Amino acid sequence: MSLVDEKHEWNAAKVRDTFLNYFKEKHGHTFVPSSSVVPLSDPTLLFTNAGMNQYKSIFLGTVDPASDFATLKRAVNSQKCIRAGGKHNDLDDVGKDSYHHTFFEMLGNWSFGDYFKKETIGYSWELLTKVYGIDPKRLYVTYFEGSEGLEPDLEAKELWKSVGVPEDHILPGNMKDNFWEMGDQGPCGPCSELHYDLREPENGEYRNAASLVNADDPEVIEIWNNVFIQYNREPDRSLRPLPNKHIDTGMGFERLVCLLQKKKSNYDTDVFTPLFKVIQEITGAREYRGGFGKDDPDGIDTAYRVVADHVRLLTFAIADGGVPSNVGRGYVVRRVLRRGARYARKYFETEIGDFFSKIVPSLVEQMGTMFPEIKKKETEIKEYLNEEEISFAKSLDRGEHMFEKYANKAKKAGTNDLAGDDVWRLYDTYGFPVDLTKLMAEERGLNINDKEVEEAQERAREASKGDKKTAAALVKLDVHDLGALEGMTEVPKTDDTAKYGRENITSTIKAIYHGKKFHQSTKDVPEGEQFGVLLDKTNFYAEQGGQEYDTGRLLVDGEAEIQIDNVQVYGGYVLHTGFMKYGELNVGSQVICEYDELRRHPIRNNHTGTHVLNYALREVLGNDVDQKGSLVAPEKLRFDFSHKSAITDAQLAEIEKISTAYIRQNSEVYAKDVPLATAKEIRGLRAVFGETYPDPVRVVSVGVPVDELLNDVKNPDWEKVSIEFCGGTHVKQTGEIKELVVIEESGIAKGIRRIVAVTGQDAYNVQREASEFEEELTRLQSLPFSAEKESRAKKTQLTLNQLSVSALSKNKLRDQFAKITKSILDEQKAAAKTENKRVLDAVTSYFEKNEGAKVLVQKVDWSNNVSKAISEVIKTVSGPKGSLREKSVYLVSASQEEGKVVHGCYVAEHFSTQGASGPEWAGHVAKTIGGKAGGKAGAPTAVGQGTKADKVDEGIEEARKWIEKFKL
Repeated sequence: MSLVDEKHEWNAAKVRDTFLNYFKEKHGHTFVPSSSVVPLSDPTLLFTNAGMNQYKSIFLGTVDPASDFATLKRAVNSQKCIRAGGKHNDLDDVGKDSYHHTFFEMLGNWSFGDYFKKETIGYSWELLTKVYGIDPKRLYVTYFEGSEGLEPDLEAKELWKSVGVPEDHILPGNMKDNFWEMGDQGPCGPCSELHYDLREPENGEYRNAASLVNADDPEVIEIWNNVFIQYNREPDRSLRPLPNKHIDTGMGFERLVCLLQKKKSNYDTDVFTPLFKVIQEITGAREYRGGFGKDDPDGIDTAYRVVADHVRLLTFAIADGGVPSNVGRGYVVRRVLRRGARYARKYFETEIGDFFSKIVPSLVEQMGTMFPEIKKKETEIKEYLNEEEISFAKSLDRGEHMFEKYANKAKKAGTNDLAGDDVWRLYDTYGFPVDLTKLMAEERGLNINDKEVEEAQERAREASKGDKKTAAALVKLDVHDLGALEGMTEVPKTDDTAKYGRENITSTIKAIYHGKKFHQSTKDVPEGEQFGVLLDKTNFYAEQGGQEYDTGRLLVDGEAEIQIDNVQVYGGYVLHTGFMKYGELNVGSQVICEYDELRRHPIRNNHTGTHVLNYALREVLGNDVDQKGSLVAPEKLRFDFSHKSAITDAQLAEIEKISTAYIRQNSEVYAKDVPLATAKEIRGLRAVFGETYPDPVRVVSVGVPVDELLNDVKNPDWEKVSIEFCGGTHVKQTGEIKELVVIEESGIAKGIRRIVAVTGQDAYNVQREASEFEEELTRLQSLPFSAEKESRAKKTQLTLNQLSVSALSKNKLRDQFAKITKSILDEQKAAAKTENKRVLDAVTSYFEKNEGAKVLVQKVDWSNNVSKAISEVIKTVSGPKGSLREKSVYLVSASQEEGKVVHGCYVAEHFSTQGASGPEWAGHVAKTIGGKAGGKAGAPTAVGQGTKADKVDEGIEEARKWIEKFKL
């Protein structure tokens, strides 16, 4: 029986369910669905690379106190993970060994300040040996041996012994293997791994595999890691203890399935074999045999593994918004797709264009129940994959051809290194990611010098680099500060409910923060240095939910004032940061809180405007529009959303029309905190997919009281109301917004559009600018054709490109300007035609009046088109059908103001047989008028430009003298 047809007692779904149920039902863990594999809210990560990523705020103590996570003590889940970039990158190993994957599931259980080492070690051993029935003799465990001044984790060692692990199966591990860190900074701690010996016993006896643990032996693999989170890695690389101790475990789902199905490779299990079956059906390739290295001479087994792995990453990344692009995580997705497409083409000899999309339905059938998002986005995923494949297919042949050329060049040069410039060019021109080129180079026995590639990249990007201004770092609270605050009973979490009001309030200073310390007085802060202030209550808005922070001041009238430049919230503590303007304030001081209304006012307009815009987008583009990000600033609002195509002018006009109508209804804006479960039931409510909301959640409704919504949550009328979860500040009535004008609509990634809009006075300003610019175009259009009109048109083009007006207005203005440009071009052509005729008529007229003349040397009046006219006339005279072909002509024109001279000549056959030529004639004259004359040696014609306009008469005389040397 082939691998793809095998049936298993422990099939993949059963393995996963057993893990989840063990912790949910037996040990009281809460099931938490996998977070998005694209951590949009965490810019420090390219992708979610471990199960603990979504709990980072809990470990750091910055969790929103109103969210579900604030009370979470025990959790279990299967987390989608990608390791294909950044610190954790397994891309290069995929396909080459039996256990590395770019996409994988991480089974995990967590304790947040609840149980610790004893319990988790007991759970791990019981689940593996009792529930899954794994033979304990095949399991090995590790503990941290100590390093960087940290003591060895002998506690873990003793706990493993207490559950029955033999001492020779308990092994010390170094910092690399037994001290887990998520990244360069953040929560971390010692860990204990569980390893499994895949080899079957011989004659009933197991070998002792202790020496093969963490030795990259494919038959002794790590399956589970228990991390004891108790430190934070600081920016200076030091370790500081966390306020609470946590458990973070991660077990490779694919590896667990592998050992339970008694395989030596993850790829031999039913996690992957259904995909192999589809790949074989699509390509007609031989069956998958599970060979590695020398046992896979044709590379087809490796290709099966690469393609199956990559389609998993692509499907889950795109489903979660990680669409292919040229930057960041989007570029990683594109790299993976191109790598996989090249494997498919080279080893399966299949056409690419719709290859991956044919595999997706099998993956959706296999995993769509556990991860419904891939089922929901299946069509969209396939569309992205097809578009990306088709795009790459266009350059793949040419790129491979160029690679061969570069490879041969390297071989001829006697080196095994591809030139860095060539590697970069393969990326820049043909879209070959460097790691794909590296893979191709390995196939040819060649290397890539990464430093050379980086240098080539820097040279290529030198022009786009700009100076970056540095600024003082913002004062922030970290996990240790928050831990200290938790112990300071006199410093409560900040009551910020007043931020929704519009009045100044009086508050009490509860803490002053500077230099990683809390102080009693601002006099402890050095003059001119930034510091932070915590109050018992505030009316300042701390930056969150896309809305920018407030600025303003804290003051005691006439005695002291703190200038507030930034406001941020950390785990419920609102930190106001700024500088002391004058005086002195202490903990306990009563201060007036005065936010900057001039800044807040347009922010309010723009935030409610964002809600109105979101509503209008759904009305015009459909309910599949999902918010992907937003920015609410004083000068603009920015809204990113999912939509497959550019918005047409007609759609944009309708969006503005609906928005304007909503605004002009002067609808009242209502807001109320509602239990989360109830709020989610409101029909027509718009929420951000994947966002975690507090409970209760604030519901903002434009036009209908929230209580009315709650009285009949399923009322279809609510589809026609803007209803959203939102913690931001809003206008009281939409009339305050005045206007909403879209100034930009663009695509920022595949399937993601961005609208930038302005409201209020800014909206009026852009409308005024558009009107003024339209008047300027009308004036330009009415000007008669002249050099001035051409010059003004060029300046107008630059202004138009930089103009900040309505997107619809800009399109209209561009159309109007295009007509003006065409009219100028038509006038230029007409003027050139007139000028050509003028110069040609002067030549023709001379020879008509002087029938026996053989030569004309003449000065022509200057004009903008005279240079082209002289060239065209010389071509006409020298042409095979020219009536003046037997005449020799020299034409010169000059502008004293511009200091320019243009000239051209034709030597008739009568003179050329005597040794005369156009370049010689023009070259002789150029000695007098400056510049150079061009023309092929011996040719009858030549044209040139000079620089000495004041010598033009002398030049004409020299032209006559030169031609007179020959017999007439």
